[in-house]
Amino acid sequence: MRIFPAIDLKDNQIVRLSQGDYNKVKVYSDSISETLQSFCEAGADSLHIVDLDGAKEGALANQGAVFEILENKKFFCQLGGGMRNEYIISRALELGIDRVILGTIAVQNPTFVEEMVKKYGNKIAVGVDAKDGKVAINGWLEKSTLEAYEFCERLVNMGVETIIYTEISRDGMLNGCDIEAYKKLVQIKGLNIVASGGVSTLDEVKKLKEMGCDGAIVGKAIYEGKLSLKEVIDIC
Repeated sequence: MRIFPAIDLKDNQIVRLSQGDYNKVKVYSDSISETLQSFCEAGADSLHIVDLDGAKEGALANQGAVFEILENKKFFCQLGGGMRNEYIISRALELGIDRVILGTIAVQNPTFVEEMVKKYGNKIAVGVDAKDGKVAINGWLEKSTLEAYEFCERLVNMGVETIIYTEISRDGMLNGCDIEAYKKLVQIKGLNIVASGGVSTLDEVKKLKEMGCDGAIVGKAIYEGKLSLKEVIDIC
């Protein structure tokens, strides 16, 4: 199982939100290089990058920070936030991003997702962000009418191979992830599931690995010192 330490970007700083609330922002660092160095020392080889401003604006907003991350390319990098047209997607891939994560556009324009998957293959993933069982869009600010689990099943038919599934209510709360949801999701044939939102103990990481998740994203727990990134990576 691949471990993705999270880098959430707002105003070119590394931050974390609580339950996706843009009014509950905590800045952890304005030094990208120091953060990357600490991840390297822990043995990380992958990054989950979210452009929070881009998610709201529908654009690549934190380019300076993304450039800095990619300058010292030691990681497999996946990027989400604002990936709503082919220009932005192709630009991110040209810069050196390994996989882009589509979110809002996957709900609003499924045909576009199918086209991007046909063109870029496994460089396209979809982020499914669940709130009260429904898919949230536009930087988690709006809740759609789509059932989250059913939407994941539909994505397989669009050719999507990887889904990053986040339970918003648990994100940034250090209360644990939704283990039962992932037990169900890994049963969907043809999908690789990356767990996100609230992963905060080694026991959870072990369970996610044992049930067959393709990856797990760790964020606030490592920034707060509640979880050792090195120990998480050693387990996996």
